[in-house]
Formats: sequence, C-alpha cells, structure tokens
Amino acid sequence: MNTKGYCYPKYIILQAVYFKLRFTLSYRDVEELMKIRGVIVDHATIQRWVYKFALLLEAEIRKRKGRVGASWRLDETYIKVKGIWCYLYRAVDKLGNTVDFLLTRKRQRMSAQSFLIKAIANNYRPRVMNIDKSGSNNAAIKVYNKRSFSKIKIRQCKYLNNIVEQDHRFIKWRIQNGLGFKSFESARRTLSGIEVVHMLRKNQMVRPGITMFKSFCKLAV
Repeated sequence: MNTKGYCYPKYIILQAVYFKLRFTLSYRDVEELMKIRGVIVDHATIQRWVYKFALLLEAEIRKRKGRVGASWRLDETYIKVKGIWCYLYRAVDKLGNTVDFLLTRKRQRMSAQSFLIKAIANNYRPRVMNIDKSGSNNAAIKVYNKRSFSKIKIRQCKYLNNIVEQDHRFIKWRIQNGLGFKSFESARRTLSGIEVVHMLRKNQMVRPGITMFKSFCKLAV
C-alpha cells in the first residue's frame, strides 16, 4: 500500500480507514474521532482513502487468508445503491469462513455465474454448494459444471444456509447508519473493505497474539 505523496503518515491513514470499515460510523464520526486523537483531517479525505485503499487490502488478504472448506453456502442479500437495490452475492464454508463476495446490479443467472467463477478462481473448486430455492443460482452451477466438466454437487437445504444468512447481518449492520452509497463503484470498494475486516474478525488471517488492527496494518506492508 503506497502512501507516498500523502500529507499524513501511513499509520494515520490506516487508523482512519480501519475505523470506518470496522465500526458503524459515518465519515463525519471518523473525522471527529481522529480530531480527538489530535489529527485534523476532513471527512471527504477519509472517504477518498477508503475508496482508494479498500481494493488493495482485499487483494492482499486473498493472498494471505487461510484455505476454506470444500462445502460452501451461497446466498445473496440486498444493498441499496443510489436508491436502487443491488445484490451482494456471498459464500461461506460450513465453519462460517468467508469464501468470496461480489456486488452485482441484477439478480440473474449471469450474476450468479460471475460470482461462482470469481469465487473458484480465488479459492478452488468446491465439492458441494448449498443454495436456497433460487433458480438463477441453480442454473449458474449447472452451466459451470457443464462448461468446465466438473461435478459440483448442488444441495438445496434451507437450514444449512442459516450460517450465511446470519453472516449477512454483520455487513448489513455495518452500513445501516450511513447516508447510503452514491455510486456502484463506491459501494463495491467500501463493501470490499468491510468484508476484509470481517474476515480478520473471523480469524481468517489473524495469528495468535496479534490484534485485528495489527493484522489490518500487516495487509498494508
């Protein structure tokens, strides 16, 4: 994470970005917290930091996170962007570890298929995927199996998807106090950062004796 040319040290930037991604705070709340700590920085500047560095942090955690299980739970949740509902596809393994995520504008087979391709490329091909009654998810897995000559098992068992539905709550809770996303790209980047912190919270990279914030800072080394 290159902060050369910025008026503030890297540690200060990371603190502000971490506060925004970890806690249910508005950018103005983070501005006030930084002021208490003796750092005068405008909330718009903090927003630009999150916008720029969230995707870089996501790329780093993909390299360093632990291997997920072979049984995935796939589901999507609603995220409002500029007054329009978009869809955040997410998958976790049976232990609740985050597999991957993807924000899309529409809920359809192509969206589910894009997510599936991304998740497998960033991890590996699962043995089984548990989904709800969504026809688009079912069709996406079948198309993937046909095109890649794979045999991912499709399982539709509602109670097994409780774990991913519960996992959605942290993400929804994190954005509930904000003023809403003004653009799709801003939503995509901010959600990426929130997902990174959520993975750290679930110890998908944290080593014993290292705090979440220190692990967060290590991603930026």
